Amino acid sequence: MIELVSESRCIGCNLCVNVCPTNVFAPVPDAPPTIARQSDCQTCFMCELYCPVDALYVAPETELQTSVNEAELAATGLLGSYRKNIGWGKQQTSTAKTDQTFQILKQMK
Repeated sequence: MIELVSESRCIGCNLCVNVCPTNVFAPVPDAPPTIARQSDCQTCFMCELYCPVDALYVAPETELQTSVNEAELAATGLLGSYRKNIGWGKQQTSTAKTDQTFQILKQMK
């Protein structure tokens, strides 16, 4: 579930607003978007994936967290970690060559 939009990192591009399939975010003029409908979040990670500055944190749990500390998330490398782990974005290394999914598909033929 979406837990954080970092005000210090966000550049106001509103990509998260545009890619969210459930319209969780509300754009705010001259400010970071707000999490307007958090309970509608499907934990699809699309917003975190598209954020070019790692300003979002989507918790893998689908239930609301009681507290989220941005400094701790940054220190542990969780801000933008989904994008990094799948190798999407500038200065990232694609993980497609090491993905073993094709082996499963090969066995299904």
